[in-house]
Amino acid sequence: MSVIPDNPYNEHAWIIGEPKVGDGTWIGAFTLIDGSGGLTIGSGCDISSGVHIYTHSSAKRCVSGRAYGEIDREPVTIGNRVFIGANAVINMGVTIGDEAVVGAGAVVTTSVPPRTIVAGVPARVIGTVDLSRPSVPRFEKD
Repeated sequence: MSVIPDNPYNEHAWIIGEPKVGDGTWIGAFTLIDGSGGLTIGSGCDISSGVHIYTHSSAKRCVSGRAYGEIDREPVTIGNRVFIGANAVINMGVTIGDEAVVGAGAVVTTSVPPRTIVAGVPARVIGTVDLSRPSVPRFEKD
């Protein structure tokens, strides 16, 4: 029987490795946080339920019939005040800049600049975050 590792963020999240998580970051239920390849999550982030963040891939090992004997690993960096929508997937090697928004269900395969909104499969830029009115953030379509 497997044992769920301790999680100070949400008792229903699966956290692997030792990710560095900034103050005030909220992690929702049913998330998979893979810190095995190096993961840094900034301060004040909201990571919605069902999000998967991967710092490894066993795809080459699998499709080669184990002839490629390694599991690839690359770190992921998530900036400060980043919002990641429900059921989004962040793949290894990705950097997400400060104050970016990842839409629900997005699959992020490339890095995201600060204050950028991405959505879709694969995720692509759909707008920018405008904080010129601090009380009401606006999202601008490109």
